[in-house]
Amino acid sequence: MFGEFVLTQEKIQIPKAGKIYSFNEGNYQLWDGKLKKYIDDLKDPGPSGKPYSARYIGSLVGDFHRTLLYGGIYGYPSDKKSKNGKLRLLYECAPMSFIVEQAGGKGSDGHNRVLDIQPTEIHQRVPLYIGSTEEVEKLEKYLA
Repeated sequence: MFGEFVLTQEKIQIPKAGKIYSFNEGNYQLWDGKLKKYIDDLKDPGPSGKPYSARYIGSLVGDFHRTLLYGGIYGYPSDKKSKNGKLRLLYECAPMSFIVEQAGGKGSDGHNRVLDIQPTEIHQRVPLYIGSTEEVEKLEKYLA
C-alpha cells in the first residue's frame, strides 16, 4: 500500500531554478539577518533587470503547488518568536519534501535535508524551505 509513490502527473518535474519566492514577509523583522539578506537580494533586479516575483497566499499546499509547477522556492522560516519554525515535521514538512524530491527538487530546514531529520516528538516543528534545487541550495549558502 505504501510502496512506490507515483505522482498523478507522472512526468512532472520542478524546474531546476525559478523566479518566484513564496515567504510570509509579515515576520520579516523577526528573521535572522542572513535570511533577510537572502530575501533582499531576491528583490534586487541585478544584471538581468528582473527581480524575483513574490507570491504568497498563505496556504502551504497552494503555494507549494505553484512552486512545483513553475519553480522557485517556498519558505516558512524560524524567527525570534518561533525558534523552531511553525510547520510540523511529520505531517507538513516531510510529506511536502518527499513530493518535491520525487519531482527533482529539494526540501531543507536551511541546513539539512528535511527527510534526514530524525523526529524527537510527534508535533516537532522545523523551518521549511522547498522548491527548485538551485533555489534551495542558494538559500542554504546564505544561511551557512
